Amino acid sequence: MPRLHGLAAVLAIGLASPVMARAAPPTAPSAEVVSLPPEELDRREIKRTDIGMLDLPTGEIIACDPLVTGPDWPALARKVKPGRYPVALFEAQGRVGLAVLRLASGKPSRWEMAVLPGQDASTLKKDEIFGYPVDAGLGSFMDKTAMALLTQAQARLGSDRNYYDDVLAAEFAPNADRFVMHRPVAGDPANIAMFWSGWGDGFYASYWGLDAQGEPLVLMTDFGVIENADGRRGGSPLKSLQ
Repeated sequence: MPRLHGLAAVLAIGLASPVMARAAPPTAPSAEVVSLPPEELDRREIKRTDIGMLDLPTGEIIACDPLVTGPDWPALARKVKPGRYPVALFEAQGRVGLAVLRLASGKPSRWEMAVLPGQDASTLKKDEIFGYPVDAGLGSFMDKTAMALLTQAQARLGSDRNYYDDVLAAEFAPNADRFVMHRPVAGDPANIAMFWSGWGDGFYASYWGLDAQGEPLVLMTDFGVIENADGRRGGSPLKSLQ
């Protein structure tokens, strides 16, 4: 079950300034997984679950821990065409390994790290990533308008109550607590794709899968569960992120 660690953690993680984290030696990125056919996913012991359509009325996407990231956390620097797009999870070893927002059909020809305004991936050292911190065991994709609604919903609930326990738990339960397409305001189309963040708290990068013309086909968050595009422990060396 997701965990909250108090106001200090909320304030620290809610800062809107660009974030960079030094990671342990990274596992081989598993971007290849998003284009594998069902039979190959089965062979590699990876389960795909389609969780629903995400409403993006502005095309400005926020990827974050939805329960502890503050309202000032910025949307990703790259915008997409407004619309409704499917979200899928790729699970392995009983955990969500990849969360994928599919923006257009096709197999990505190249990948690049998703960044916030002001971040430059070319400045990173080999063992560094840009991404977002997780302190409640959850990741998410949402439009920036949904973040505003979520903030309002949490404020209405009151500081003495827990948004996960009082609101989200019942929505997560039918999906074995793994994911939910949450609507902060009943009757409003704005929704948020929320999902387990791999093994839990940490710092996770997202990547754009681009076509030959540089247009985004997918946005993928990698939670470090799937190694070498193989869901089995110590997966076989396969293609890595280019």
